[in-house]
Formats: sequence, C-alpha cells, structure tokens
Amino acid sequence: MSKKILIYGGSGGVGAATGRILHSKGHSLHLVGRDAGRLAAVAHELGATFTVGDVNDADVFAKVAAEAGDSLDGLVYAVGTINLRSIGRLKESDFINDFRVNAMGAALAVQASLPALKNSVNTPSVVLYSSVAAVQGFAMHASIGLAKGAVNGLTLSLAAELAPKIRVNAIAPSLTNTPLAQGIVSNVKMVEAIAGMHALERIGTPEDIASLTAFLLSDETSWMTGQILSVDGGRSTLRVKS
Repeated sequence: MSKKILIYGGSGGVGAATGRILHSKGHSLHLVGRDAGRLAAVAHELGATFTVGDVNDADVFAKVAAEAGDSLDGLVYAVGTINLRSIGRLKESDFINDFRVNAMGAALAVQASLPALKNSVNTPSVVLYSSVAAVQGFAMHASIGLAKGAVNGLTLSLAAELAPKIRVNAIAPSLTNTPLAQGIVSNVKMVEAIAGMHALERIGTPEDIASLTAFLLSDETSWMTGQILSVDGGRSTLRVKS
C-alpha cells in the first residue's frame, strides 16, 4: 500500500537515503530542506514535492503542513547539529541552537502536521533521531547530549500521548558518514580511530540509518512505539578491546 511520507532534512544524508528506499517501495514523498538547489535535485530524482525552509524559522512548520497535504502516513525529522566543544567554550547560543534544531524543531514539526497524521486511514508513524551521546557520556558533547536527551524524552511523551492512533519511535546513531559530519569524517586518521572504538570497526552510513527508518515507517512495525533504537556498531553497549 502506497503511503505519503513527510521528510524534514530530505536532501541530507539520512533524509535522502530514506527517501530513496521509500521511493523504491512506491511511497510518495514531501521533502523539506534549506538548500533549494540540492532539495530540488533530490525531489526531482524521487518524484517528490518539496518545501524550501529552515527549521530555525518558526513559520516554516505551518508552511510545510500546508504544502505537504491534508493526510500523512509518516513523518521523519532528519535534521540535526554536530557541535562538539568543551563546556568552557560553549555559549548560551550554542545550547539554544542545538536544542532548537534537534528537539524543539522535532516537536513543532509533529505539532504542525498532527491534523494530517490523524487524517491517515493507516496507523501513521513518526521517526525522530537521538544519538549515542544521549545514552553514553562523551567529552565535548554537553550541548548535543543535552539536546538529544530531550529528543528521547520527546519520543516517549509523544508516543504515550498520541497512542493508539500514531506511533512514535527514535533512532540513536553513532558517528555516520553524512554531509553534516564532514568536519569529522574528512579526517581519515580520526575516522579510523573512531571506527576502532566500535565493535563492528566502522562508522555508520546513511543507508544504515535509513534502512531502520523505513522499517519503522512500515506496517511491519505496527506494534512498536515509544522505542529508542541504537544503530551504532555496538558503541553504546559493547567493549571488545581492553
């Protein structure tokens, strides 16, 4: 059965990879992104409609809801930040921006599209993104850990509030090779060192995350809600080297 899925961050690494999987399964898509050229190119590839906008703009959510249509079967909020600084170097603006983009933006996206999700004849699914840094402590991660911890709380709260009509789950990745992470993954030696900290000895790919995203949007997970699922090469739970 074809579904209509809204993807925030639709031209980003995980968002575009998710869109390609969903498109291959015959679903229709509405994409949101702030880079007009890149978003238009991905939308053309996937036969999707799209809205150009930045989640830092409070008006974008109502605009997206109006342009995405009256009924939605799924919502993916694949927007985030990577802001790694020591606590002494973080400014108030860092905390505010990381929280706004990662957590508050997710909440406002769901809020704006709630009428369309409720109009679905299916049991719609919302997928948010947490981080390994919300379940394990890392130095230099105070701001992003705070923001992604809020995503965990949001996931549980929305899953409880919106049940049984709407399912809400989150994915918690470790470092993934996306455009957002280029400041880290462009350093080969750093990537090798970080990869070695994972039981599976590599960093993630957009497809690793997108595959689970598509699964959570499918009817095969119709009895799953309120879950925060780690896709992290074992980083959050395993230590294989002494």
